[in-house]
Parts: sequence; C-alpha cells; structure tokens
Amino acid sequence: MTAKLSPDYREASLARLRESTQPGRELDVLIVGGGVVGAGSALDAVTRGLEVGIVETRDWASGTSSRSSKLIHGGLRYLEMLDFGLVQEALQERGLLLQRIAPHLVHPVPFLYPLTRRFWERPYVGAGMVLYDTLGLTNGHGTGLPIHKHLFRRGTLRAAPSLREDAMIGSIRYYDGQVDDARMVAMLVRTAAQYGAHAANRVAVVDFLREGERVVGARVKNQEDGSEFNVRAKQVINATGVWTDETQGMVTDRGQLKVRASKGVHLVVPRDRFQSTVGLILRTEKSVLFVIPWGRHWIIGTTDTDWRLEKAHPAASGTDIDYILGHVNKILKRPLTREDVEGVYAGLRPLLAGESESTTKLSREHVVAHPVPGLVLIAGGKFTTYRVMAKDAVDEATRTLDEKVPASCTDRIPLVGADGYRAVWNRRHRLAEQAGVHVARVEHLLHRFGSLTGEVLDLVSERPELGEPLPGADDYLQAEAVYATTHEGARHIEDVLTRRTRISIEAWDRGVSAAPVVADLMAPLLGWSQTQRDTEVAHYLARVEAERLSQQQPDDESAEAARMGADDIVPVK
Repeated sequence: MTAKLSPDYREASLARLRESTQPGRELDVLIVGGGVVGAGSALDAVTRGLEVGIVETRDWASGTSSRSSKLIHGGLRYLEMLDFGLVQEALQERGLLLQRIAPHLVHPVPFLYPLTRRFWERPYVGAGMVLYDTLGLTNGHGTGLPIHKHLFRRGTLRAAPSLREDAMIGSIRYYDGQVDDARMVAMLVRTAAQYGAHAANRVAVVDFLREGERVVGARVKNQEDGSEFNVRAKQVINATGVWTDETQGMVTDRGQLKVRASKGVHLVVPRDRFQSTVGLILRTEKSVLFVIPWGRHWIIGTTDTDWRLEKAHPAASGTDIDYILGHVNKILKRPLTREDVEGVYAGLRPLLAGESESTTKLSREHVVAHPVPGLVLIAGGKFTTYRVMAKDAVDEATRTLDEKVPASCTDRIPLVGADGYRAVWNRRHRLAEQAGVHVARVEHLLHRFGSLTGEVLDLVSERPELGEPLPGADDYLQAEAVYATTHEGARHIEDVLTRRTRISIEAWDRGVSAAPVVADLMAPLLGWSQTQRDTEVAHYLARVEAERLSQQQPDDESAEAARMGADDIVPVK
C-alpha cells in the first residue's frame, strides 16, 4: 500500500479496475467523481475494509473542489437563515480538520465583520457571533480557534489601516479556517490509496453497466490513450457535483435529484495593494463578499449567479470582475482596479434545486438518493462538510451489501502529512539549516505537505537545481513540480500549475513562463516525446489566453465562447 500517486500506481489501479470483470474480482464500491466528496467517499469506504475504486474524468479536484473560497467555515450567513443544524455540523467538521484530520492543510484565519449601523447592529451581530462560537464547541473537542472580539473604530483601523474611516463605526473580529482546496483533495486521494483504494484520474465514465434495473458497474474510457473497458462493482457512488443530472440521466429519466449550478468568481490581488492583518467579510445586496489573506496575496470573492452553460470551464466575465471590485472598493481608501488583479478563477457550486429562482436562496445541505438498485447519488453540501457527505453516501451504499460493514471511522483518520506535523513544524529552523534553504521556504512547504516535506527536500538534496524557484513563481520550487508528478498524480502541465501549485492564479503571467520548465521536468517522468512536450506547453498557453480573453467579455455567453477557444484535455501521443 502506498500514498504515492505515481504513474506506476495509476497503471496498477487501471489493471485492478480491468480485473473487476473476472469472477470473484468485482469491487465492493466504485466511486465516480474525484472532487472532495468523491475522494472523501473513497477514504471512508476503504477504511471500512471495502475494496474501492475511484475514477475522475479530468484531474483530481479539477471541478468545483479547486475553485472554492478556500475556507473551512460554518457559514455565518446560514445563521441568519436560521439553518442552525448546517452551521453546527460544519463547525464540528472545522474543529476536526483543524485539530486532527488535516492540521497541516487547515489553518486559522482572522476576519473582521465591519459594523455600519449604530445601536442595533453590534448586539445583533454580536449575538450571532456568540452562537457561532458556541455551536463550534458542541463536538466536545473545542474549536481550536480564539473566540470573537468586539473592536471600536480605532481598533478596527489598527488591524486594517487601509479601510476608509467612514466605511464603519467598528467591527467584530472572529476566526475561521482556511485550506488549499485542491491540495486537500490530492491528500484525500493519497490517503485513500495508502489504505488500498485504486484511484485513476483522466478516466471518464461513458455509461453504466446494467443487469435488469440494477447498476453493476460502469463503462469507462482512459482519456490518456482512448481505450475503453468495463468496471464491475457491487455498488456505485456518483459524486459528480454539478454534473449529477448528466450522470443520473445515463441510468434513469426519473432522477431523484436536481442540481443547479451557481457561479462563484474570485479575484487574486497582491497582498501589498492594501494594508491589513486580517481578512474581511462584507455584506452585499445578494450575499457576502470575503477578502481573504492568502500568502502573499488576497483572494476576494465571490459572486453568486445562475450558470446554465458549459460546466467544465465556467468563465468569469468583465461584469463579474467589476462587480467584485465595486463592492470591495466601497471600504478601501485606495480603490483597486483591473490592473491590480493577478488572477481570476470561477467555480460552480452544486445547489439542490428548489422552487426559488435565486441561487443564493437554494440549499447547501446535501441529499443522498438511491434512484435504482446499485447506484447511490450524493449531491449538494459544501466543502467543509465533505466528510459527513461521504459517510452518508457510503452508509447508503453499504446498507444493501450482504456482509456487515463497519461504521465510518474517518473522524479519527489523519490525512497523509498530518501525523507528526507539529513536531516537524517545531523543527523547521533545523530542517531549513540541514537543507540549505531559508526557513520561510520550509514553512511554505510544511503548509502544503506537512510531515511529508522531507520527501520534497530529499529531491533537492539529490538534484540541487530542483531547489531553484519556478520562473515567475518564486513561492514554488522546481522540486514541487517533480513531486506533483511522482507522488500526486499530475498528468499534465495544467495539473501542476493550476492545482498542485496555484501558480495559474498567483503569478502575474499566470504560469506562462513556468510552463516550459514544468514541461521539461515532467517529460522524462511521464515518457513524453518532444512533440507531446511541445503540445503540452502550447495547450497551456492557449488556455491562459482564452481565460484572459473571456475576462474581457461583458456577459456569460461571450465569456464562455472565448474560454471554449482552448481545448480541454491533451491526449498523450
């Protein structure tokens, strides 16, 4: 059993999936979808002792799960909707992630909630914050975070000097959690692999296998070489998020779940564009807007609008960008402009469709359905509660299995990199000295790899040139691109620059200068020809150009048309 998502591991997983058609070799559970819920379901099922396969059409976390606000939080706005159960569940999960499951990936982040109305607003919001803190204590393990604190105008400006003095009368500071969402998913898949799951990205489900009404597996296509084969399983869990309606439609036209996609756009700007030691949460006419510290950057978002176009590549329009800038500029002394924007990303939230026409009012709670025997659907929910969603999906899938299956234990399973993380963190100065790198570099690696940081530094010891940063992206070492390929399942340049690192949204050139270097590092590890290497670079540059063009368009339709000018997956020649 290995936690390495290496090329050899992927081949071994594909071989095991092919074997599932042989007598007595079928899987217990096949999971379709490699976002946070699918990856969480794989870990949940395999740690119950089940034989598990998981396939993902593109890359791990390539859909919604790499394009979130990157927060692990209860959701203050759901308190106002009186959805106490959802908030309590999310806060309990936040505590588990911060303290036990992923302390290397999930970190505390302080926020200010600016107050603008005299007399009534402070006690009203303050009561909500007391409830927010209290609900987080109900898991019996504590929150792992400081409680909220009231600030007057002077204290607010001391924490955030770039705020306009007339933009608030004071604020309340509170804490939530922050995570690199795509990295979290990669670590979930790696942990599932360590316990014996068979995981393969770039493998698409083209149809479900049926015996009568029962689903008994799936017909899949290896996107890397075009080959197709059958995978048999006693139960199939569909965790495809905003694609739920499409995959459900392969089986039945009487689908039990209807999912609507809500587009959320985020901007990334340099940290020095305004001065603040804390993040901000701002009310808008529709929802809330977060200003989130993100290393040497700020993430600002999000929008919340209905999306009925191509789901693989939701496009941010110029209107979306102007909307976000307009709202954040209401509270800043020096307004931000489009020239300040380093990166832009758009994602789709899978919301359970209701009668409401507004996506802002649709539910973030999740639902598990069993539309036909052998197929379980899981939809809705939010990133923070992925583990509960996964547990519920696997509970439903195992309910009909012949043998008795143990209960979920993922609340006690640390992700790879979590064990020993705090001890390694305490040794970071010594580790930096031994590796010959600055301690800030080691801290950055520890927040990405946890106690596995030594594996990345070992690559630098073996090949000192890998200790150089990638061009245009000083925060990331060349060794990280190699490690992404050998340990984290990266198959293409896009996987490395967009998800294993966040160069595509953090670098001014969005990874254009790093792309050829990453291609040269990946090529020998994946056996690329010179033609494939050049195609990879050309594909990434075309993607960046298409995204830039889409962000200049006035509306969703024209933005989508521009974004679709770049192809999706590059098949391996």
